[in-house]
Amino acid sequence: MTDYPVLTLETPAEHPFAQFVRILGKGKRGARDLTREEAREAMGMVLDDKVEDTQLGAFLMLLRHKEESAEEMAGFTEALRQRLQAPQLHVDLDWPTYAGKKRHLPWYLLAAKCLAQNGVRIFMHGGGAHTAGRMYSEQLLQGLSIPLCRNWQQVGAALDNGGLAFMPLVDWAPQLQRMIDLRNTLGLRSPIHSLTRILNPLGARCGLQSIFHPGYQAVHRDASGLLGDNAIVVKGDGGEIEINPDADSHLYGTTGGVSWDEEWPQMSSQRHVKPAALDPGHLQAVWRGDVVDSYPQMALIATMALALRGLGQPREQAFETARQYWEARDRSI
Repeated sequence: MTDYPVLTLETPAEHPFAQFVRILGKGKRGARDLTREEAREAMGMVLDDKVEDTQLGAFLMLLRHKEESAEEMAGFTEALRQRLQAPQLHVDLDWPTYAGKKRHLPWYLLAAKCLAQNGVRIFMHGGGAHTAGRMYSEQLLQGLSIPLCRNWQQVGAALDNGGLAFMPLVDWAPQLQRMIDLRNTLGLRSPIHSLTRILNPLGARCGLQSIFHPGYQAVHRDASGLLGDNAIVVKGDGGEIEINPDADSHLYGTTGGVSWDEEWPQMSSQRHVKPAALDPGHLQAVWRGDVVDSYPQMALIATMALALRGLGQPREQAFETARQYWEARDRSI
């Protein structure tokens, strides 16, 4: 009997990250959420550049399709915090600004500037102009004398000098910025856009978060609660942390591990007409008091009140304090 030749084939080893893609994409019955530990490990591999580009794209879009859980968001955040080399700085408010505005000017910038004048230390961060047709914070900082910081040392100096610092995401978490920039390649926003709201990299006393899509607000609140953070999540105007005075606002809060909800009624008796065009010079004019415009004044006072509510003031007191701050502001730019 003649021996039949048998070729020996080596089966390629599975990539270590493949398990996480499989968990998310194994069909309607087989797929499930990642546990908090799995999410931490998966995001750790992404941040350590141990993932192929094809895997990253599949991972992000499967998460987007499934909709991320609070446990996943908490695990992702823990992975980033473990790798951040951020200093210990005293910060009252973490203020993420990633959505950009297209219907109204970013009045939240004036709210933050006014709060900072009154001793509230605010760290703002954003992810650049990733969507056409929107106005982003980074474009307007110089005109409002808000420091643009490129490292943690500059952030600390800005907080000590004026109470307000802005730092682009690319300068402290470049891997996350790279994933945000995949939007135009993948065609959809990924969960990284949501993750940036929760990160609170300097451990501020309260994290403010704006989540536009219904249903996600409670998930973000729960993720912050799992992390032991104090936070308030709202559906801000245009996806930014800014109260719309023409609409009711629901606050999803977590303080000391306890979740709470609060309804804020609309401030205006009738809806304002949307401006025909967004003129950044109008921000400076309102700040200086050169013009009187009811919509921005209501929006920024309510937004200041939101921030003060996050720092422990009851709603009525927060609004009164916000009005006092605004009237007494230093109007120079």
